[in-house]
Amino acid sequence: MSFKDHFSRQSAAYSRYRPAYPERLIEYVATQAPSRRVAVDCATGNGQAAVALAGHFDAVLAVDGSPSQLSRARLHPRVHYAAALAERLPLPDRSVDLVAAAQAAHWFDFERFHAECRRVLVPDGVVALWTYEKFRVNDAVDAVIDDFYVNVVGHDWPPERRYVEQGYRTLPFPWHELPAPAFALETDWELGQVMGYLATWSSVQRYKERSGDDPLPALAPRLAAVWPRSVALRLCWPIHLRIGRA
Repeated sequence: MSFKDHFSRQSAAYSRYRPAYPERLIEYVATQAPSRRVAVDCATGNGQAAVALAGHFDAVLAVDGSPSQLSRARLHPRVHYAAALAERLPLPDRSVDLVAAAQAAHWFDFERFHAECRRVLVPDGVVALWTYEKFRVNDAVDAVIDDFYVNVVGHDWPPERRYVEQGYRTLPFPWHELPAPAFALETDWELGQVMGYLATWSSVQRYKERSGDDPLPALAPRLAAVWPRSVALRLCWPIHLRIGRA
């Protein structure tokens, strides 16, 4: 079974520039699981969510279909990495307390993924899927980012991006849904870090493949005009969580 791979080519930048998830989110997800034995992190990328979950579970299986991403994954004694897809987990039936996917579920084959969750979850096991939107900084920076997002690379977003833009509200979720508090991912970055992060966008990669041109050099001076030189600003990504019980 193939998968939609939008990130292998930029896996080095992905590992360096994707921000970490807030501990409050990870703790909340972990507390909903029926026990703290085994969690699975699907489409783990460089292992950010897997390593965070390892602080709450005895063992975490982190799977990804991209060997390039896995080669840069963060090591942890309770995390085991495996080349596998979310729709075909290398696990026995009823062996997992939590199936999680961070910023990834919109790429899945939903019917096969949810069927696989039903197979591997223990009774009352939990499925947790979360995503984050564009970051927000201030009115001036946000206006430049929004224009780039819509008018420069807008046509190059894969169709699955709409699930992120809709805060996962329209994502198929056939579980007994639990209330999800509001979470946000926050970090202080300088402009160079922001440009590195933007290079990980799937739309930027598709733009480059389609046109043979990199859209980021033209964006850099526009952002520099509204970003104080060598100053770190606070970035905030709203997080949307769907969490439910089997």
